[in-house]
Amino acid sequence: MLLLLIDLLCISSILSVRIFRILITYFNILFLYHSSSLHQSRTVVLAYSGGLDTSCILVWLKEQGYEVIAYLANVGQEEDFEAAQKKAHALGAKKVFIEDLRKEFVEEFIWPGVQANAIYEDRYLLGTSLARPCIARGQVKIAKQEGAQFVSHGATGKGNDQIRFELTCYALYPDVKIISPWRLPEFFNRFLGRNDLMEYAKNHGIPVPVTPKSPWSMDANLMHISYESGILENPKNQAPAGMYQMTTDPDKAPNTPDTLEIEFKNGVPVKVTNIHDKTTCDSALELFLYLNKIGGKHGVGRIDIIENRFIGMKSRGIYETPGGTILFHAHMDIETFTMDKEVRKIKQSLSLKFSEQLYNGFWDSPECEFVRHCINKSQEYVQGKVQLSVYKGNVYILGRESPSSLYNRDLVRYVTQQAWFMF
Repeated sequence: MLLLLIDLLCISSILSVRIFRILITYFNILFLYHSSSLHQSRTVVLAYSGGLDTSCILVWLKEQGYEVIAYLANVGQEEDFEAAQKKAHALGAKKVFIEDLRKEFVEEFIWPGVQANAIYEDRYLLGTSLARPCIARGQVKIAKQEGAQFVSHGATGKGNDQIRFELTCYALYPDVKIISPWRLPEFFNRFLGRNDLMEYAKNHGIPVPVTPKSPWSMDANLMHISYESGILENPKNQAPAGMYQMTTDPDKAPNTPDTLEIEFKNGVPVKVTNIHDKTTCDSALELFLYLNKIGGKHGVGRIDIIENRFIGMKSRGIYETPGGTILFHAHMDIETFTMDKEVRKIKQSLSLKFSEQLYNGFWDSPECEFVRHCINKSQEYVQGKVQLSVYKGNVYILGRESPSSLYNRDLVRYVTQQAWFMF
């Protein structure tokens, strides 16, 4: 079954989206029929957010005869987890697990991304792509712990998240069965839009939002916030000024910059110091939260792009990645300062490959593990301090120092009388 899924994903880029959807739906029906015929456990672990979609999916899964365990992962999103837990129990969840994965997310996912200078199609710093395998790993852990043979999620059949969740689950739990409601005809034919979900919620006692829904979809985690769909589907439409939640409008940012010194060891940030007010952070989570605060204050990390999804379509995404953008510039600088020219050429090609693997959901694949290992090896001498200024949407490198610098001042001094031939 796993090989069949992988085959479908590999050929999806040359198939129409319609054909791919038919094939992937057929695959879902096959494994659901197979699992039912074996009379396996009917317990499913649902990646639950507390929102309208996953709340309706929770109740719908119960209608199909499943016992539902709700899994909420805290990866830095603004969420009332206690309220979401109570809501899941009220809707009939057998159990509810809430895990704080923020430290794990930074150290085991964001930091490898920083080491790699991971960036997709030259602009996207992969905040969602990094979070999904972190969440799915926690979901699989709970499924194994509770003896559940099924996992489920609320990702749509048109996006990349379905692939990121499912490939991670299959890699870590090969025998698992995945229920993807938005690829099942009995679900997506019943719920053709938000109004259908709202009506279903009212009929089943599911609390619905009391405030109007924003005319776009949003996904947030510690690294970034992404916006898409709705009015943003027209690529000509400018994003509303009030949409952004993580960053200040650069035009309205402070007129005084913040000057930071970021220290790296093995390509990983280990300390940040604000030169002006002497604020210092040296734990992974605290450091990243502080960089988000400074970057957000100065409007750093906003992008509006058209990207190529793995399933073969183009989509528009708007992202806010303040702390990640600061680290991208700082790491790039210290890496160039300390890494051999030819090694860096190879490392750049590996970074491109890693970024594609990450975007396409292959974090736990053998090839991605190999590439991460190679990149990690390249970072052995990437150490030192970078000084930079954060100001009105920009990051300006001011200087750097390193005990493993390959820069030789004597060789580049113009006052030296020796003859050097430059090629």
